[in-house]
Amino acid sequence: MTIRHFFLASAALVLILPGIVMAQDRLAAVASFSILGDMVAEVGGDRVEITTLVGPDGDAHVYQPTPQDARAVAEAGVLFVNGLAFEGWLDRLVEASEYNGPVIVATDGITPLEMVEGEHHGKEKQHAESEEKGDNHGGADPHAWQSLANARIYIANIETGLTAADPEGAQTYAANAADYLARIDAVEAEIIAALSVLSEGGRTVVTSHDAFGYFADAFGLIFLAPEGMSTESEASAKDVAALITQIRGDEVSAVFVENITDSRLVEQIAAETGARVGGTLYSDALSGVDGPAATYLEMMRHNATTLADALAQ
Repeated sequence: MTIRHFFLASAALVLILPGIVMAQDRLAAVASFSILGDMVAEVGGDRVEITTLVGPDGDAHVYQPTPQDARAVAEAGVLFVNGLAFEGWLDRLVEASEYNGPVIVATDGITPLEMVEGEHHGKEKQHAESEEKGDNHGGADPHAWQSLANARIYIANIETGLTAADPEGAQTYAANAADYLARIDAVEAEIIAALSVLSEGGRTVVTSHDAFGYFADAFGLIFLAPEGMSTESEASAKDVAALITQIRGDEVSAVFVENITDSRLVEQIAAETGARVGGTLYSDALSGVDGPAATYLEMMRHNATTLADALAQ
């Protein structure tokens, strides 16, 4: 090797080394499910090595943690969870892993919707203040990410958690969060515009389980579902029959399957009512990287355009 080649190689190595050191020194963060993992990755950027426990198209309601999950949690510098009793298996996993680091609850500061029994086939949503009146019968709805207003609170909590775990990255996390919040604003405007084409009588949506209450609250829709907030609960024959009656009475034109649930019940309801299957909505998990909802913002945009395209027909 000539002296010139030696110095060129040395210079290239100097340029590469900071990247290697950064890769080795990244903060190890664990997120409980794919939607939250994407948010953490957006705020964390290159400073964070993110591990997601429940991956794309996975159902966090019924997830069974693995030994690999316990190892990832044990080695984490910070753990991000949704809260609101969404991850019923998480306490056992943390205990089994002997993790004693910070746990960041992404929904801290959010006023949850409450599930109370309604007069129709399923449930009505009310804000958490109903609990103070003693009329709470169903518990908090954990699907708070379905509201972009709530997503802003998620991002604030994530930024705070990452900064506490890695103070040297504070400026990076603040800049990434600000950029992400601007993109949230843009997607929110897109969704409002997409759904503005729907008539007052064409805003009723039927899905598999009750995961879209916050979306409905934010954008003026009505969501009906044969199952409750968790996919662990099975729809009763009475609930399904009442839902079919309501769909016929309200002349609902389309029903929607979810990526995390079995489509057969929705397809049965469509066959019974004459409504068409309007497409797939992403409720509790992102799609794979090649799918239409590979990120949180892509998911929100996809759900809105899928609803608008089907219900406007």
